[in-house]
Amino acid sequence: QVQLVESGGGLVQAGNSLRLSCVASGISVSTWVMSWFRQAPGKEREFVSDINWADSRTYYTDSVKGRFTMSKDNAKNTVYLQMNSLEPEDTAVYYCGAGSSLSRSDQLYSYWGQGTQVTVSS
Repeated sequence: QVQLVESGGGLVQAGNSLRLSCVASGISVSTWVMSWFRQAPGKEREFVSDINWADSRTYYTDSVKGRFTMSKDNAKNTVYLQMNSLEPEDTAVYYCGAGSSLSRSDQLYSYWGQGTQVTVSS
């Protein structure tokens, strides 16, 4: 049984930082593409970042480039999203996903976590 469990969300003021974690079980982050998506109230889920299982190359949506960093620890079977210089527009539920290929579409990811809420106040 595959499980992805996110943690690390919370309420922060604009300009501050948070680090999200996603612990995987039932799959290995060393052989699956891992991603972060987010969904704000009234909006569709959108791509934030993903990481290639083979070379750990990362990809980001334009609005978070330079502020967010995705990484993984194969030994802990965990992926992270370090979020710096947070803005109110980053407020959303953040989801960890696992899939077989890099994609900015959530339709191509097979497994999802339950999400963790990030709220950024101005």
